[in-house]
Amino acid sequence: MLDDTDRRILRAYQHEPCLAPIDLADRAGASLATCGRRLRKMADKGVIRGNHAIIDWRILGYEVEVSLRITLDKTRPGAFDEFVGNARNIPEIVEIQTFLGRVDVRLSIIARDMAHYQEIYRTAILNLPHIADIEALMHVAKIKSNEVLPL
Repeated sequence: MLDDTDRRILRAYQHEPCLAPIDLADRAGASLATCGRRLRKMADKGVIRGNHAIIDWRILGYEVEVSLRITLDKTRPGAFDEFVGNARNIPEIVEIQTFLGRVDVRLSIIARDMAHYQEIYRTAILNLPHIADIEALMHVAKIKSNEVLPL
């Protein structure tokens, strides 16, 4: 699906998406027109889904990150959809992942401190529907967090 030119463009683009188009083309070894056309084509095909800012939560005062592994009561029709629909409305939940296996859902939650996390847990998380089991994992350190693909 991707040729060498596409890979060079993506490699440069994912490291510095804010580069001026001419600089991106130069780093990728392509003409400005080719680079622009290839980027549009990759965006149209869904290879490039958009640009976003990566914000450091800690600088904004969110010192606590917790992962919750949740097993749902799957005997209830619609349990999964109802749970996820409600979880999406909790602003401190920054990521929702689903799994096949014993654990159904993982929630990543940020909080200002442990008191704030306790408040979120008691008033929002425990009120989510169809929870059969919860396991909390406190994040200690982020060793690697990278969305850059090895192209």
